Amino acid sequence: MPTDAITLNPTDSHHSLTIAPPNGGFCLRGKIQIPGDKSISHRALMLGALASGETIIHGLLLGEDPRSTAHCFRAMGAKISELNTDRVTVQGIGLGQLQEPTDVLDSGNSGTTMRLMLGLLASHPGRFFTVTGDASLRSRPMLRVIKPLQEMGAQIWHRSGGYAPLAVQGQALKPIHYQSPIASAQVKSCILLAGLLTEGKTTVTEPALSRDHSERMLRAFGAEITVDPETCSATVTGSAQLHGQTVIVPGDISSAAFWMVAAAIVPGSDLTIENVGVNPTRTGILEVLQQMEADVTLENEREVAGEPVADVHVRHSQLKACTIAGDVIPRLIDEIPILAVAATCAEGTTVIKDAAELRVKESDRIAVMAAQLIQMGATVTELPDGLEITGKTPLHGAELDSHTDHRIAMSLAIAALIANGQTVIHRAEAAGISYPDFVPTLVRVSG
Repeated sequence: MPTDAITLNPTDSHHSLTIAPPNGGFCLRGKIQIPGDKSISHRALMLGALASGETIIHGLLLGEDPRSTAHCFRAMGAKISELNTDRVTVQGIGLGQLQEPTDVLDSGNSGTTMRLMLGLLASHPGRFFTVTGDASLRSRPMLRVIKPLQEMGAQIWHRSGGYAPLAVQGQALKPIHYQSPIASAQVKSCILLAGLLTEGKTTVTEPALSRDHSERMLRAFGAEITVDPETCSATVTGSAQLHGQTVIVPGDISSAAFWMVAAAIVPGSDLTIENVGVNPTRTGILEVLQQMEADVTLENEREVAGEPVADVHVRHSQLKACTIAGDVIPRLIDEIPILAVAATCAEGTTVIKDAAELRVKESDRIAVMAAQLIQMGATVTELPDGLEITGKTPLHGAELDSHTDHRIAMSLAIAALIANGQTVIHRAEAAGISYPDFVPTLVRVSG
């Protein structure tokens, strides 16, 4: 591969990523180790901070979002080692012992940090907290967690419309049974974390199952928690005692998704993505790719620290269009941008519905993916709650923008691998939010 086929061009404020397929195109081969699961990394840091004793975390994602979580919990008294190796230690301060910080808690770009942390802050009586984030996070809705917390008795002040910065006066909360209007692991986890410090049983019922990392990890740390898959409900009993654990974080299936799609759509490709978390509440991406007739197989299936793990082997194949909607959406919501890229290579029309949640992520992912793929020549119709994409459509190089959204940046990079001509992706440094080594890995497997 020519040395200039994939280049990252830093500037004073932003980086642009240039991808120019060589004669004969790219061909992706080899084995990939992906970063630790972002959702599990956040929860391991938080529960480690709340537990008594030491928690040791192996394989933590060393991205910007977990750094935001670590920074916030250090400010409230937990001792967390620097996030510069794959072994992180947390000296917990005990449930209910978070200290009132001397400054504003900054969640950076991390919606998980802010939403989950709110449940804990609201349930610490007598302490006052102020929480903010970057410009993107301050434009993302928080009422979805504020309202159920207020039903529990929380005192939370916010900007008009429910936006950060937020001020929280900790209270002794009351347990509730919350019927969530959306299937959201962040909403569910926020309420369950508030329930840890609330006398009695706190229950969340969802319209469909969302990812269950919080339930698994709460149980591992010693909380009393029950799950009813038939009613999509989870219940936590308050006043639990949490104890430090050793946590092994599997590879993030959301990061693996980029390589799954890349290998499926780039001719001649054959990739194995190792140590991927295949929790059933997260495997919608696998089900949809199989529905699209992608050549995807799971190998070396095993369980690591309570989470199912496997190696994912993907080879290039001819994809077929499908409909992505309904109960599968909560299990692949973060993978829809890269599935939109897959859809441009699939025979027929792929319809993505019931995914309005994408409009309030780091960017409006529906509008942004539609606009960027259209720039590359794709046939895309934007729907209120999704996308309609007709393939197989040849893509061409274009000048694109990530809108500082990590999943958009990486999805566009994969699309550029099959485009005719040069593609430039502005603000490509956004990939570092969840995948700091994305570009070096892309260069290595494209060689």
